Amino acid sequence: MNTFVLDRVKTIKTLNQIAESGLKVFDKEHFAIDNESENPDAIIVRSFNMHSLEFGDRLKAIARAGAGVNNIPVKKCTEQGIAVFNTPGANANAVKEMVLTSLMASSRNLFAGVQWTKALAGKGEDIPKLVEAGKKQFVGKEVKGKTLGVIGLGAIGALVANDALSLDMDVIGFDPFISVDTAWNLSRSVQRAMTIEQLFAEADYITVHVPLTDDTKGMFNKQTFNLMKEGVHILNFSRGELVNETDMAAALESGLVGKYITDFPNENVLKMKNAVPIPHLGASTKESEENCAFMASRQLKIFLETGNIQNSVNFPNASLPYTGKRRITAFHENIPNMVGQITQAISGYNLNIADMLNRSRGDFAYTMIDIDNKINGETVPGLIERINEIDGIVRTRVI
Repeated sequence: MNTFVLDRVKTIKTLNQIAESGLKVFDKEHFAIDNESENPDAIIVRSFNMHSLEFGDRLKAIARAGAGVNNIPVKKCTEQGIAVFNTPGANANAVKEMVLTSLMASSRNLFAGVQWTKALAGKGEDIPKLVEAGKKQFVGKEVKGKTLGVIGLGAIGALVANDALSLDMDVIGFDPFISVDTAWNLSRSVQRAMTIEQLFAEADYITVHVPLTDDTKGMFNKQTFNLMKEGVHILNFSRGELVNETDMAAALESGLVGKYITDFPNENVLKMKNAVPIPHLGASTKESEENCAFMASRQLKIFLETGNIQNSVNFPNASLPYTGKRRITAFHENIPNMVGQITQAISGYNLNIADMLNRSRGDFAYTMIDIDNKINGETVPGLIERINEIDGIVRTRVI
C-alpha cells in the first residue's frame, strides 16, 4: 500500500545475465541498472530462483525474460501488489526450431549415430569400412506422412504445427484454451483433436507445449502411455515435471515409448533407455535472448511510466492512453463498490476525473484514474492515505 515519487530515477535490477540490447530500452535519464540494489523498483530475471527472496517496499514489478514463471513466487507477489510479467512468443521461433530439429534427428537416430562414430577415433584407415558395417544399427524412419500430435497451441505449439505441415506430416492439435489470436495464425490444415485421448491414439510423434500446473503435472504416465501407439516418440520442451519419470523409464524399457526427447535432463533421464537428453537448449539462441530481454524491458518501462499492463501473469491486461496527467493506480480485491469508493475519495478532494479504466482478473482488479486538475507534487495531501484505508486495497501508486 505504498506510493512512489514519479520523478526520481527508477532502479532496475537483473538477477541473470540479460542481453544488453534489451536493457538499452531504459534511458539513463529516468532509469538506472543497479544489480547491487536491495530495494529496486523492478527486477528482470531469467532462471534465477526467487522463492527465498524478500522484496523491498519499492518493488513494483518483476519481468521474466521467457515464458515460464515457476521460479517466481507469483502468489506472494500478488499479495504484495507486485506485477509479474513474462514474454510469451519472444523465444517461440528458437524453441520451434529445436523441436523440429530434434524430431527429425531422433527419428533418424542421428544423435546415437554421431556418438558411435566419434568413438571410432584412432581406428585410422579402417574407419570407412567400420562405418559401412555399423551404420545399419542406426537405420531410422522418415517423418513424411507420419502424424505429429501437438499438445498446447500457443505461440510455440502453433509454429511447430504449421512448420510440421511443410515437412509433409499430418498434424493434429489439442488445446481447449486456444486463443483467438493463435487460432487466426494456425493453419487450417491442422486437424483438431476433440479430446487429448484422441491425440494420444493417433499420433506417431507427440510434442507438448503447456505450462506446468496441478492439472498437467505428470500428464505423461502409465495410463496415458497405454493409450498411445507402440513406439511413439515424445518430445518435451516445456517442463520436465510434465512426465512421470518412473513410468517413462518403464515404457522406454518395454518399447511402448520408442524415444523420449527432453530439454530437462536429470539423473533419472540419463539412465533411461532411448532417452535423448538435451542440455536445456530450447531457447538458447542469441536472437531469442535478445528478443526476451527487449520484450521484458519494454513491458517494465511502460508499466513504470504509465501503469499500463501487457503480458502480466497475475495482473489483468490494462491500457489507458497516457496523456501526461497525474494518474492514480490501485491494485485491489475484486469485490463490489471498490471503484465507487476510490472515485468518492478523489471527489472528496475536489479533483476532476479525466479518464479511468478498471479491469479484473480472478480475485483481484486494477484501476487507473487520470486526474484533470493540475497537481503539484504527487497529489493533494492525504488522498492516497484515504484510498489506502479502503478495505480491499492492496497497493496504490501515483504516476
